Amino acid sequence: MTHTRIDGKVYAEMILAGTANLSRHAQEINDLNVFPIPDGDTGENMMLTMQGGAHAAKDASADLSAMADKIAGGMLLGARGNSGVILSQFFAGIAEGFHTYSDADVAAIEKAVACGVGCAYEAVVTPTEGTILTVAKDAGIYAGNAGCETVEDYFCAFIEEAKRSLARTPELLPVLKEAGVVDSGGAGLICIMEGMYACLCGRAPKEEDTPVPMTVHTVNPDLFAADSVLEFGYCTELLLRLQYAKCDVEQFDIDALTEFLQSVGDSVVAVKNDSIVKLHVHTMTPYRVLEHCQRFGEFLTVKIENMMLQHNETVANEAAAPVMSEAVGEAKRFGLVTVATGEGIKQSFLEMGADEVIHGGQTMNPDVEDFLKAFDRVNAETIFVLPNNGNILLAAKQAAGLYKKSDVRVIPSRSIGQGYAALSMLDYDSGEADLIESGMKESMEGVLTAEISRSIREASIGGLDIHKDDYIGIMGKEILASDGEREAVACKTVDHLQVDQHSVILIIRGKDATKEESARVASYIKQKYPLAEICESEGGQDIYD
Repeated sequence: MTHTRIDGKVYAEMILAGTANLSRHAQEINDLNVFPIPDGDTGENMMLTMQGGAHAAKDASADLSAMADKIAGGMLLGARGNSGVILSQFFAGIAEGFHTYSDADVAAIEKAVACGVGCAYEAVVTPTEGTILTVAKDAGIYAGNAGCETVEDYFCAFIEEAKRSLARTPELLPVLKEAGVVDSGGAGLICIMEGMYACLCGRAPKEEDTPVPMTVHTVNPDLFAADSVLEFGYCTELLLRLQYAKCDVEQFDIDALTEFLQSVGDSVVAVKNDSIVKLHVHTMTPYRVLEHCQRFGEFLTVKIENMMLQHNETVANEAAAPVMSEAVGEAKRFGLVTVATGEGIKQSFLEMGADEVIHGGQTMNPDVEDFLKAFDRVNAETIFVLPNNGNILLAAKQAAGLYKKSDVRVIPSRSIGQGYAALSMLDYDSGEADLIESGMKESMEGVLTAEISRSIREASIGGLDIHKDDYIGIMGKEILASDGEREAVACKTVDHLQVDQHSVILIIRGKDATKEESARVASYIKQKYPLAEICESEGGQDIYD
């Protein structure tokens, strides 16, 4: 059977199949990493983003417009990393192109994909060719001009050109060519489209054979016995479809709903996307939340979990849990959210003035919803955000655009070093948000951050022949030095940093590095650059020693 049109049910099945296919190849996508270190996370970020859409697709609707909106909304909140945010915007544009369509023929699909490409490009301040953007654009143009009569033909043409475009990415991005890899985001997009095409052709794997990977939560009933006392209430989350029969959908007051939720609980997050409301609240009385919300619509999903069980899990996995500040009641003037991994770094950031430290970094990119929850906990009129990683910047900006209860300002910190610098100059005394923002931005100027990590493969980059298990020194997109010894490569890297032009050098020790090594590197710097002020800090971070 071939398809000349698709409806919402078919589109949902295609999204599920695309997600499943990407999940099988996620590690391969991760491994398409320019630098030969274990920090590739494009495949995982794209997979987690797709899972948000796949979860929404489980409740399939025959109406294509409604289904596409629901899937796009799920991806929006689940988007992680630059690749995930771009992917979510691609599907948001497709949903925009399908608006008002109950089903779509090939011409409508061509229009929707073109809209998706446009939205993806708009999501990036300075689009870079040779990435997922180029692959989606080239494939969309080619398939749109191929004169396809069936949906299968369209996807076949799209995939064929996407593969050719992917093969060309090293010619557009020299860093890919030098590393001997193609663009990982473009490769991930092809995996998704191949899964969607296989679904159209009736060749998609059965779900029980290749399940869409969702987080599976198993409950240990022994953690809440017959004589236990409920101290922490229930974590309550739901998706609500607003109903015209019950309320004015377009004018629905999300702030009024948030106010009610705050009256019955805390840790409140409420976001409206078209006619769908997604909310999260910690409450002792979840039935009141359900009763109140059903006045405005009907539930798509509901999740209620006993937080005593979650508390015991958190205690058992405390090292991996995010560091959070104390809950605040009345709104304050200013607040700050930042991102970091490593208990030492997180604690330092809290001591320097951060209200919330979201657990994350390279390979652990927080999603949009992580930011939204943090903004709600901070509860400030103006919230400043330090992402501290270029791959987290887009998710932070997307969350800032969604959040309407505060003036959220994303400071474009792209490294832990820049985050440290911005926090070190944090000063709210002026009472002027513009001055505070400009002060943090100015403090980041001239800051250099180098990282030491171990190579996971042979490579020849930047004139350096790197062997597997060598240590390498990286700054931004450049490898500065390599050596078989960690301490030696740290010293070599220092020599590339023009330390004499900087007044303060901060050495942040990873969890695998020792105090003795750090002290010897500090001594090396002091001997060569006696005027520099040197500080050592226990960071505890992974990957970057």
